[in-house]
Amino acid sequence: MSQSTAQAIVGEPEVLEDVAASPAWLALKAAATVMQGLQAADGSVPDAADHGRAAELVDEIIVAVRGLAPTFPHDADYLDALVVDFERWAASGFGVPDFLDSLQAFQPQLLRVDGLRHLVVFPMFTQNGSTSRHVEAVLVEVVWPEFVADLERGEYSNGMFVPVRFLDFTPGYDSNSAVLFPETVAMREIPSFTWGAIFADREAARFRRVVRAAADITKLDLPEAAARLLDDQELTERTFVMWDLIHDRTHMRGDLPFDPFMIKQRMPFFLYSLEELRCDLTAFRESVRLERELSAVPEDERTDEQRAILEHAPLVQYAVIFDRIFRFAITGSRVRNYDGLGGQLLFAWLHQHHVLHWTDTRLTIDWPEVADVVVALGREIEELYWRSIDRPKTAHWLAAYALVAGTLTPHPASTWAKGVDALPVDGPPKGLTDLVHPDEFPLSMFYEALAKKMGDTIASTSGITGAAP
Repeated sequence: MSQSTAQAIVGEPEVLEDVAASPAWLALKAAATVMQGLQAADGSVPDAADHGRAAELVDEIIVAVRGLAPTFPHDADYLDALVVDFERWAASGFGVPDFLDSLQAFQPQLLRVDGLRHLVVFPMFTQNGSTSRHVEAVLVEVVWPEFVADLERGEYSNGMFVPVRFLDFTPGYDSNSAVLFPETVAMREIPSFTWGAIFADREAARFRRVVRAAADITKLDLPEAAARLLDDQELTERTFVMWDLIHDRTHMRGDLPFDPFMIKQRMPFFLYSLEELRCDLTAFRESVRLERELSAVPEDERTDEQRAILEHAPLVQYAVIFDRIFRFAITGSRVRNYDGLGGQLLFAWLHQHHVLHWTDTRLTIDWPEVADVVVALGREIEELYWRSIDRPKTAHWLAAYALVAGTLTPHPASTWAKGVDALPVDGPPKGLTDLVHPDEFPLSMFYEALAKKMGDTIASTSGITGAAP
């Protein structure tokens, strides 16, 4: 796509700058928010007495969408279909909504242009936010720097990946949710999904706030490059986009003995911990490789994209480590917290391999040795996956548990920790899953203390965006 064509699609900055303050958007946001109060968890409006008001709100939403549509000419087909879906929902008596047609018309992955904006309206739940399929509306802006486009065109192809930042949103996104996934939308049938959006600005903003506080509490001296992330929101956004690009594509690549999204299959949550950690450690490993390879290229022979990749590759490594050990490990409840477990595992692995030290109440990290130690953990998980292709499911589960328990201490009341003789290995897999303790690998004393000191900071990141100070 030529630069002039891209600019025409994105639009003139002065026209789009105030879209979040426009009367049409504010009316849409207000109507959607009121509608949420009338909806049941499945998205329907069950009380017939509310149907008159719901019809008024749908009319307001449609008027607002039509008013905003000229600002988003690249989404014309979607916005037209959206109006039809709202009209059909109202005409059918506000039952469980079906927005499949408009969902299939929305294809943001086909036009990834840095700064391109989208209006997105659906009845949907928001992961790590609302579990109800209520009408939500978001204004987003694509984050697609040229060096990421270069990576995606090369070894890291990921045609479904759409990184974005928030411009504004309805209450469902005033939460910890940092993704916009099509599978969250209310629809009559499940299509083949073609895109997934991740809010890089929220990821970056909460990283910066949490890591700054954690480094202060633990007296950790941050390397100069890592400190830059805490001072520069846009730099951190770009770093997270590079991380997410490689992470996201990894879910379907490698020696996979099962569907990587095994959480839907009632498997023990520690398996999902390992899958998410595998993808993050792949992003880490590839960033190490890119840094080493590009560092060997003479500076005057590097392209602009290679210079940008070389700048961001070490930053991805810092981001993976610090987000995992400081935010993931102590965010959320202790009930089947698979991301928390992954953060605990990485921290303990670094500590037990003597590159992370908690001595004299001060955290220190031996950075020259860290990369090889982190890559080694990734190899352990990949070896588990490779060997498990030849293993029965139960044997794979037991091997995965042994990998985690080799570094982390299980709960004293754990049945799994007692070994195979205590488990119903001759019965259906569900019996094994049911015996996993809700907090199978509790927080260490270090993390218990850190969580108490970091609680308010972690809570303050709910609803955060890149506009936060």
